[in-house]
Amino acid sequence: MNAPQRLQCGTSRRIFVRDLIIPAMIGVYDHEKNAHQLVCINVDLTTDDKGAALIDDFNNTVSYETAVNGIKKIIAAGHINLVETLADKIAEFCLADARVHSVKVKVEKPDIVPEAAGVGVEIERYQMLRVDLPDAG
Repeated sequence: MNAPQRLQCGTSRRIFVRDLIIPAMIGVYDHEKNAHQLVCINVDLTTDDKGAALIDDFNNTVSYETAVNGIKKIIAAGHINLVETLADKIAEFCLADARVHSVKVKVEKPDIVPEAAGVGVEIERYQMLRVDLPDAG
């Protein structure tokens, strides 16, 4: 009798970074352009649930460490006017890894509105599907 085979299903894995608090040069007002303020960043990356975990190999995984280092590099690059722009740059960085199918990014400013825990933006972006079309000529 043959041993049962393990079936591969269409599953996904979610890699996340929660409440990454970093000082940033961000904002459109004069007082925001001359001083750092805290931003709180959350990122969710969706990938295929295959590969690294099955063979226990760090080199074949989408790493939250890479995401954190990329976010820090984007912020260190200089002043950004809008939280929307920062969120878009983070999403673009994450989607540069073709293994990432989608990314959700939330950027909050926790110290802007005293009555609120935070204000900001949340976006979701998806990997572009690339299709090679036959040559019409």
